Amino acid sequence: MQQRHVLVVHGGAGTMSKQGSTPAQRAAYKDGLRAALEAGHNVLRDGGEAMDAVVAAVSVMEDNPLFNSGKGSVFNIAGKVFRCTSPLGHVLTLAA
Repeated sequence: MQQRHVLVVHGGAGTMSKQGSTPAQRAAYKDGLRAALEAGHNVLRDGGEAMDAVVAAVSVMEDNPLFNSGKGSVFNIAGKVFRCTSPLGHVLTLAA
């Protein structure tokens, strides 16, 4: 039986707009997201664990300067940082 899985990544909640970017910049972001998805997918395709797939995908984004993955939060419109937590860390520690 073929196994099915879903892996989702996002490039953050920044302020990039279509009007304020070039086609080449948008393509670079899409390529980065695609590389992260492929890294995670490869782990799952090869029978790896979901947590390992997440780590693989996030690691690709951490290594890509277009994303701030692994660098912390950014300020919201009010100039405050909403609580920056790692869902992965919560899974590993079982903390709420």
